[in-house]
Amino acid sequence: MATDVIMPQMGESIAEGTITRWLVQVGDSVERDQPLFEISTDKVDAEIPSPADGVLLAVQFEEGATVPVNEIVATLGAAGEKPPEVAAVSESTDAHGQAVVEPAAAPAPHREADSTAEIASEAERVRTVSSPVVRKMAAEQGIDLTQVQGSGIHGRVTKRDLEAFLAGGPAAVAGSKVVAPPVAAVATDPGAVSPQPREPSGFSVPAYTPGEVVQITPMSKIRAITSAHMTYSKATSAHVTTVFHMDLTRIARVRRRAKAGFAKTHGTKLTYMPFVFQAVASALKANPIVNSSVDGSNIVYKKDINIGMAVALDWGLLVPVIRSADQLNLVGLAKTANDLADRARSKKLKPEEVQGGTFTITNPGVFGSLFGTPIINQPQVAILGLGMIEKRPVVVTDAEGVDSIAIRDMAYFAITYDHRVVDGADADHFMIAVKKTLAEDSWNELDPFV
Repeated sequence: MATDVIMPQMGESIAEGTITRWLVQVGDSVERDQPLFEISTDKVDAEIPSPADGVLLAVQFEEGATVPVNEIVATLGAAGEKPPEVAAVSESTDAHGQAVVEPAAAPAPHREADSTAEIASEAERVRTVSSPVVRKMAAEQGIDLTQVQGSGIHGRVTKRDLEAFLAGGPAAVAGSKVVAPPVAAVATDPGAVSPQPREPSGFSVPAYTPGEVVQITPMSKIRAITSAHMTYSKATSAHVTTVFHMDLTRIARVRRRAKAGFAKTHGTKLTYMPFVFQAVASALKANPIVNSSVDGSNIVYKKDINIGMAVALDWGLLVPVIRSADQLNLVGLAKTANDLADRARSKKLKPEEVQGGTFTITNPGVFGSLFGTPIINQPQVAILGLGMIEKRPVVVTDAEGVDSIAIRDMAYFAITYDHRVVDGADADHFMIAVKKTLAEDSWNELDPFV
């Protein structure tokens, strides 16, 4: 018996997925749960496992096709078995130049023309197809969804469509080019790589000039989503950044003594991040405004402390979430963070594991950055950026008030906050709490591993 492979629904609000790569070829043998193909959705990139043992008999959609959930994408069976016929599908391209496929529609029953009952109307499409999240977001921003061009299946307005609309225009991607066309064509081309900033006169600024030798490649789905989300965030929140100098000497010493025993006992590495997560979780409990969101003219205080951790990938950026971080000890934080990061890199995260964050931490310091001014991850109101940890000479004062120069393990931590609801004093109180924990906590939990 042949086995159908369907496009899974990777989350409640996900209506489609883009096949980014087939991991096996037609005719190859596969085992149950072996990765079969990779998909990209509005929420997460993931590998999809084979539902059964067998041979890949047929593939219905090629790489780059965007397929509705529950649609058959491939067929498994025995070697030499003929795959069953699959219903015809129609194919078009979406606003990002990607193939979009839909099942062939069944003949519609005859009915008399009635403009009030026209199911294809814009209002009906928005009301019945756009997700509740999109409708809520549009209501908060005062946007009439009938004015937004939807790129999802059946004209669905996605969150990315709405974010791009708020940022100034539809996000789109271009095919490869090596020589720039005339400027006029660039300014009006619907396949432009991204919305260009607008001059006061209303004319767009071209990304390249006539005759300029360029190479244009489409943004990955995750890159396009990140682009729209960051632009939306800058247009939404009043961004302010403040920087603190953090002393991590105590942590460096404790970690150096404990990391070998910790890894042997728990099977995972002990980095600096669990210490930071624990300090941040404690500071968020003491400063709840930093763990809030804005809902129109209301402030929503989040009772859960769910810390997002930005993970840089070759194909973009993901922010898996450590849920109830304040309820985890150092061991739990280390295991959870390492597991999420590993599965983000191997495309094995679930959609719910990148949702629901209340505060985000990003760590560009691992690449050598001293500090940065990160962009807030909406709908949160703050994000913490960690700079490189390095030994620096600093002035220290002993118990008798005598100053001296000492070599300490130091780092710059930068918090960007939404000044609509978080004042400078709020951000400073939060950072002072983080600084105190990092510099003074005894970290007795690690004593057994020293």
